[in-house]
Amino acid sequence: MLNYVWLALVVLSVLIGAATGRLADVTAGAFGMAETAVMRIALPLIGVMALWLGMMRLAERSGLVQLLARALRPVMRWLFPDVPAEHPAVGSMVMNMAANMLGLSNAATPLGLRAMRDLETLNPHPGTATNAMCTFLAINTSSIQLIPATAIALLAAQGSKDPTAIVGTALIATTFSTIAGVGAVKWLQGWRMFRPEATGSNGNVVASPTVQTETEPLPEPAPLTSGGKTVLSLLVAAFLLVFVWIAFFPGSYRLASSALHQAIFPASVPLPAWESSSGQSIFLRAIGTLSLMAVPLLLLFFPLYAALRKVKVYEEFVEGAKEGFGVATRIVPFLVAILVAIGMFRGAGGIEAMKSVLSPVLVPLGFPPDLLPLSLVRPLSGSASLAMFSELVQTTGPDSLVSRMAGTIFGSTETTFYVIAVYFGSVGIRRARHALAAGLFADFIGIVASVIICTLMFG
Repeated sequence: MLNYVWLALVVLSVLIGAATGRLADVTAGAFGMAETAVMRIALPLIGVMALWLGMMRLAERSGLVQLLARALRPVMRWLFPDVPAEHPAVGSMVMNMAANMLGLSNAATPLGLRAMRDLETLNPHPGTATNAMCTFLAINTSSIQLIPATAIALLAAQGSKDPTAIVGTALIATTFSTIAGVGAVKWLQGWRMFRPEATGSNGNVVASPTVQTETEPLPEPAPLTSGGKTVLSLLVAAFLLVFVWIAFFPGSYRLASSALHQAIFPASVPLPAWESSSGQSIFLRAIGTLSLMAVPLLLLFFPLYAALRKVKVYEEFVEGAKEGFGVATRIVPFLVAILVAIGMFRGAGGIEAMKSVLSPVLVPLGFPPDLLPLSLVRPLSGSASLAMFSELVQTTGPDSLVSRMAGTIFGSTETTFYVIAVYFGSVGIRRARHALAAGLFADFIGIVASVIICTLMFG
């Protein structure tokens, strides 16, 4: 399916550009997005990938991944019946899902790429996405959002009186989109056109080489001593104490941290900016505090737990980090292919053309025409959709119904084409099967749910 979509984008871009006199924009879009794919996405991703793959190596060698997989075995077995319960992919997928729910995109992408690599070890048809890969992509593109941080930040920057009003609507909308995405991927995987078997030139099914589904057994780490359990208990207690302090008593925490900062650092060192949360509900403060503390806690907990189980933390971290460069460079061709096609389509005016065609159909159904460009661009480009969202907020006002719909849509949908290019490109998947269809369907349900829910709550 991705072959046809990519070809359609390229062909339509040239045809529309020629018809509207925008061929120069088509060329500029192609070269601009090619540069973006390499210089602004793939290369910066190397360092982040190295960091989180190193941490994942520590989590594996210390047994944390196996513990996590066993704890969530019933849910993961239903979602991914083809993945063995003790396989490392289970732990990687769970961590990626948790990071997505908390809005930790810098951690979610490397963890997701690691999960795809683990799933590839179970792939009997190299180059073709498995059912588990497609399900994982559908969950990624429709992930339940506890707090859409980017949309809230933009509304707040534009002077919204209640920028967190979209938290509830985004949570409900992403719940619907996740259910739709998982349901679609489970339904589509049985269609004949999406079967994973390859076909030869004569139409006969070609047997694909089987792969070894058993992973190399990991060395058993040393058991935790009583002293190690005490250290971990103190760490968890300290985390809970600080969490409650920040979430429920932000003013007191601010005073204490300011005093400590002045005592330790010279006066020339500026105090970090503090975002006031006094007007937020306890739920929102708790979610925001959890998002704030999650990454530092993981960066501390993984090495400490591994060290307490006698793992050589520095050596294992370096071994895991080595994989970051290879993963980032493997996705370059796939990123260039997708982003160049998107850049050409945008430059040709394809989005405006689709708006003019679809508006007469959607307006009678109660869909605001101002939301159409954002809805069309969101699956294609994150930066473009963010720019459109910002412009929409400036035009209609940060507390208008359309702005809240747009914020909910932005927080409830994903850049599906980008996610597929990065995740599948990292393991050389060229045949996406039903992953794209399920992801776009989840985006569609998320958009429809966003409009309906915001109309009911704010209309």
